[in-house]
Amino acid sequence: MKPNYFRLFIQVLMGVTLVTLALVYAFFCSYVYLEPTLPTVTAMKNNELAVPLRVYTRSGDLIAQIGEERRNPVKYEQIPLMVRQAFIAAEDDRFFEHHGFDWQGVLRMLFVNLVSADFAQGASTITMQTARSAFFTQEQTIRRKLQEIFVTFRLEKEFKKEEILALYLNVIFFGQRSYGVAAAAETYFGKQLDQLTLGEAATLARVQQSPSKYNPITNPQGAAERRKYVLRRMRELGYIDEATAVAASDEVVSAKAHRALADVEAPYVAEMVRLEIIRRFGAKAQEAGYKVYTTLDGRLQSAANRALRVGLVDYTRRQGWRGATNKVELSGRENPQDLETLLDEYGPTGDLRPALVITVAEKSAAVFIKGQGPATIEWAGMSWARRHVNELALGPEPKSASEVLARGDVVYVLHEKEDAPAELAPMPEAESALVSLDPNNGAILSLVGGFDYFEGRGMFNRATMAKRQPGSGFKPFLYSAALAGNFTPSSVILDAPIIEDDPGAEEIWRPRNSGGELSGPTRLREALVRSRNLVSIRLLREMGVKPVIDYVGNFGFTVEKNRLPNNLTLALGSMQATPLEMATGFAVFANGGFRIEPFFIDRIEGPGGTIVYSADPVTVCAECTQPVYAVSDAQRAKDEVSATHVAPTPLPVSARQARPAEQAISPQVNFLINDMMHDVITRGTGRRALALGRTDLRGKTGTTDYSVDTWFNGFNDNLVTTVWVGTDDNKPLGESEEGGRTALPIWVDFMREALRGVPENRRGPPDGIIEMKVNALTGGKKDADLDPIFEYFRADLLPTDEGYVGDSGAVPGAIDTSSPDAPQPGSDPIF
Repeated sequence: MKPNYFRLFIQVLMGVTLVTLALVYAFFCSYVYLEPTLPTVTAMKNNELAVPLRVYTRSGDLIAQIGEERRNPVKYEQIPLMVRQAFIAAEDDRFFEHHGFDWQGVLRMLFVNLVSADFAQGASTITMQTARSAFFTQEQTIRRKLQEIFVTFRLEKEFKKEEILALYLNVIFFGQRSYGVAAAAETYFGKQLDQLTLGEAATLARVQQSPSKYNPITNPQGAAERRKYVLRRMRELGYIDEATAVAASDEVVSAKAHRALADVEAPYVAEMVRLEIIRRFGAKAQEAGYKVYTTLDGRLQSAANRALRVGLVDYTRRQGWRGATNKVELSGRENPQDLETLLDEYGPTGDLRPALVITVAEKSAAVFIKGQGPATIEWAGMSWARRHVNELALGPEPKSASEVLARGDVVYVLHEKEDAPAELAPMPEAESALVSLDPNNGAILSLVGGFDYFEGRGMFNRATMAKRQPGSGFKPFLYSAALAGNFTPSSVILDAPIIEDDPGAEEIWRPRNSGGELSGPTRLREALVRSRNLVSIRLLREMGVKPVIDYVGNFGFTVEKNRLPNNLTLALGSMQATPLEMATGFAVFANGGFRIEPFFIDRIEGPGGTIVYSADPVTVCAECTQPVYAVSDAQRAKDEVSATHVAPTPLPVSARQARPAEQAISPQVNFLINDMMHDVITRGTGRRALALGRTDLRGKTGTTDYSVDTWFNGFNDNLVTTVWVGTDDNKPLGESEEGGRTALPIWVDFMREALRGVPENRRGPPDGIIEMKVNALTGGKKDADLDPIFEYFRADLLPTDEGYVGDSGAVPGAIDTSSPDAPQPGSDPIF
């Protein structure tokens, strides 16, 4: 019996039809079931990527991108054509022709995989990969695959092809925590998208297929092989010609891990912002696309970075040359790549770059600098390198380069310009911090918390976290307390030895002046200018410790146990304060006597671009009526009582628009202490600041015992800058290393740039200040013509004929003896 082919055909056809209908029905049911789990069109169009927190200067320059995922979303128009073509050639050459699913691509995939037997060719289109990367996890289940298919259809229906491609290039993962091609360009090559070469673009186009396998950092050979495939496909599709493909294939692509690109280097401030964002909005806000505009001035921040690093290198050079970091064997056949490999374990620190000594001549050395190439260290760049013997001694000056360097030495160098010689630079063991702020509203304009934030120096922000002793930098606050009481700049205090034998102490306290010399009777102005410790101690003893502590609180210092010691060591700056707190305190002197609050965030923009926070700082308003704090609690209480009977003066319109700052010290006291600190610059311990050639600068050095902490706090009316130099483990900086030698040069270097083009402005004396001629020895009016000087005085506290000689118990200074808590003249100090 002959088979009935027609009936067989009908049966097969019916079977295929039933199976197809069943599949279609199952597909439809699957869609109905899964549709509630799919992202809506609105959600897809408003898809919020995990965008890092971005931190900017006040003018909009980028400081940092912070988040677990490095991502820098870009628009289609911002992606170079070459980059788009590289990814289309590598992943989906029919992207602009198909509707989400490429059946030709599936057949080609099957053929290529069967022929090559490596099954490396995939069949997912760019739209399918976009659906997977943008809206789902990478789990391999039937449910997830069906969701991906449905979203692929929805993408093709609701989005333009250009929108799909842009989304794809923003969401795909490239390894190294980088998502999106723009972030990948920064991560692997340290470049913006429009700076990529064809070879680099082709390399990235294959990395995303297997970030671990084709990573150009960990597997440069494998990445180069896959790059050839991309270039071949680009040539076959007519995107590039043969010559271009060959040139790009021969291109040496050097990939290495790069930090996110930034316009301004301020990592310590970026971390401060990150912590504040978490405090305000929670940890997830780091990846929600917030933009934070800080108060930093980019130009001043760059100047601060450079000044601090140069200053620390200069200090370290004074301590002598401690030898090379390491030594390697050189065969003489190394190429640049080999030399880079030998330096691979050494990273840059601050502005210092690791280098390998190749040859040494009589007065020079040839080196290879990591990441830069060959350079020369001339004699001027290494002649400083006297051998470090110990903390007190250095060896003789070197006579030749061979006494300093040898072939194979690994050293660090400064090399700012390619066409200039390099300089041998020791790795600093000391640390430093710099804070600069606007004294009129507290805006932090620059902040550096250490030599290097990233490379082995720790992320400890010394500007805001390091509580150190300010040393003589505290004296302006002590002297302003005296000037607010019964002392004048011409009051005479004895500069003579002091011995304090406290039964509760382990040993007798014998404080001394820096250098050990004594001056006898000394006017307060001269005592501050020459930073006389013994005068300051006697001054504090006459005023009483507690009243001074109360007064110092007006400058913003935390009045708490152990921060402001309740004994005579307070006169020497034995309190604990951060550089930011010191700058905040000196801001009172700079702005006319008003207390401000430092801040570093100007505004915060939420993920949608709306402003969710805007700073509202207290602002100096000289017209506003504010109480001037007295020195003692008793006097302050009297002032507060009398103030309740005085009708407040209406604020001007300009003042109502800002929160007025509280007046901390009177204009008269502020003028007197400023004039005395001006003398510190012109003829005292701050004379190095005269290099700036300005007449509007005031300030005070600070040095603690054994030069453990060294400072300079300086300012004019519009800028306050504090610099601290020390070590994290409280080691002495060395003999003669005082604030005027360590911190002040950094301050000068920074202020030279910060005040460039800024006109000078010196405040004249306010009402209530009188200038009089007095005797230079006694500070009194008697015999003023015999040894005359001119001095300023408060109108309500003019000098007597004999002047005031302190530490005699005759006149109480800056205390209210009616207060039961106030120390009485001649009473034993608390120690």
